[in-house]
Amino acid sequence: MSVHIVALGNEKDRLQEDGQHQSSLLWTYLGRSAGVHDGRYNVSLSSAPHTTFPAFTEYQACVFGDVKVVVHDCPGWDLFDSDWYNSRNVVGQADIIVIKYSVNDKPAFQEVKENYTPMIKRLLNQWTVPIIIAAVGTRQNDEGPPCTCPLCTSDKGSCVPACEGLQLSKELGATYLELHTLNDFYAGKYFGGVLEYFIVQCLNQKSSEKNKKKRRKSNGPNPPRLEQPAKLPTVKAEDSSYSSDLLRLLGSSQCADVTFCSEGHGGELARAHKVVLCSASPVFLLLLGVEAGAAGEESCSPSAVKAALNLFSVSDSSTGFPTDPTTQSRHPGGTPTRVFVKDPLLCSCLSETLRFVYSGASQWNELENSIRKRLKSVEEIEELLGKVKFLLGYEKGSTEQAPLRHSTCHSTSLGHLFNSPVLTDVIFKVQGKSLQGVLMPAHRAVLAARCEVMAAMFNGNYAEANSSVVPIHSVSKDTFLSFLEYLYTDTCCPASISQAIALLVCAEMYQVPRLQHICEVCIITHLQSMPSRELASTNLSVVNLLRKAKFHNAVQLSAWLLHFLASSYLIFSQKPDFLDLAEDERDFIEEHRWPSSRYVQELAEFRQHVQVRRLRCTVM
Repeated sequence: MSVHIVALGNEKDRLQEDGQHQSSLLWTYLGRSAGVHDGRYNVSLSSAPHTTFPAFTEYQACVFGDVKVVVHDCPGWDLFDSDWYNSRNVVGQADIIVIKYSVNDKPAFQEVKENYTPMIKRLLNQWTVPIIIAAVGTRQNDEGPPCTCPLCTSDKGSCVPACEGLQLSKELGATYLELHTLNDFYAGKYFGGVLEYFIVQCLNQKSSEKNKKKRRKSNGPNPPRLEQPAKLPTVKAEDSSYSSDLLRLLGSSQCADVTFCSEGHGGELARAHKVVLCSASPVFLLLLGVEAGAAGEESCSPSAVKAALNLFSVSDSSTGFPTDPTTQSRHPGGTPTRVFVKDPLLCSCLSETLRFVYSGASQWNELENSIRKRLKSVEEIEELLGKVKFLLGYEKGSTEQAPLRHSTCHSTSLGHLFNSPVLTDVIFKVQGKSLQGVLMPAHRAVLAARCEVMAAMFNGNYAEANSSVVPIHSVSKDTFLSFLEYLYTDTCCPASISQAIALLVCAEMYQVPRLQHICEVCIITHLQSMPSRELASTNLSVVNLLRKAKFHNAVQLSAWLLHFLASSYLIFSQKPDFLDLAEDERDFIEEHRWPSSRYVQELAEFRQHVQVRRLRCTVM
């Protein structure tokens, strides 16, 4: 074996007297090593300029009996840089790097720091090489203590302090040595001991790699390699359509129970829904005679009541004459409540204001831009924006760009009216296992906006369209309550796989695809969180889940469950219900199973081979 050492830098003292020769560090070590170590090493030393790499001088020696040491020494950066490509390749093949400089030659140290160090750092990003930094010589001002005066330059510009050498060694992760002279002790024992330690480490590493290669070439099959399991398909739920559902409800007249009219000519301006208006605005709570506390809002102050009366007036549906909003009672069903808009600015931009309210009161910039297109006067624009803020419970001292009170989304405000008797116009009677049934109040407008099946049910020639009580069969009360909660809040979080699958069935029944996909994601999350031991011991049947997912058109979940059964083949193939799979499903699982049948067969052959070898060794 051989060890390749690369030496960089010039350790010769430029202050040395003319005619006085100084040998290099590596040459001195290799030349003295036979005598220093009492003849333990047979050293044969030769030196010659390298023909292939002219920037380097090559030393060769045999140490430790038959270990060949090859040293490539480059004393100056100019030589290194003149043949950059070949020189860099020499450094890249090094087993050990030695950086050397004279402590009395600061330019030589700067050359090492500015030129060699960045190049070595780039090489160290690819592999690890031991580095020795040798500071050679005795500093010229070592006769006495160094001057610490900041104005004194007696030891600046000429000597390299030890702290700079230590800092350089930290940057490179190197071993730092100070060699006051190149005698037997410093060059042979001190420097040589460190260098020989790294040579031994390098020999051990090469010997280990050589033995590994021999083992690979040995007779007999290699242990089979277990491939990574296939990545399970990704299941995603659609983005929320909550705001667009309510905006679509605003554009239709279905379930509308409020009619906005102009106070001047009495013409109809727009139709709206009490539940949406009251969930977003305390002013409409006051106008439509709803108690603020029942809807989760604070009561309006007397000044707010007065301001509201200046903007709107509400008429009695039977007489058509305006009434006092604070004393008006609400009658469910029947003719829509007429709300007269007194303010001319609000009357001219009522459609933009309602769109802003129905979108969740979050698109303030869009409202501002649409109003600027309708109104030209800056004063009128600011006045109208202030009135919109008042409608939404905005205080006068608030800044214009601050988020509104209901700026999160309607799911927050409508959530206060979920399962609440306030403004309800329909009651679901969920039969479930109870003979009497459980009553759940709801709002037709919210249900029609969020569920197309219920929109058709309340709008068509069905009994539910004219009935205030709607019976619900084949769905438990907890599942249907979670279903209604999603329609109101746009969120759901089933606590278990059984709850999620029940809610998925309900979502498929009422054709709410986003809720169905959310339930699919929830089921997958629960299964992925179960450790292997729990999957093996649980009574939950994944095969039964697959059957239900296919029956209720949960395409993403059924595809994922097939891959899940294949990736956990060793667990599920031992269960009795595995035989209940259809033939095409079983073929798919066998094709994509992990570990594969080929790996299991190779593993069995390898184990048999190892067992035979052990038997042979026992007999011998």
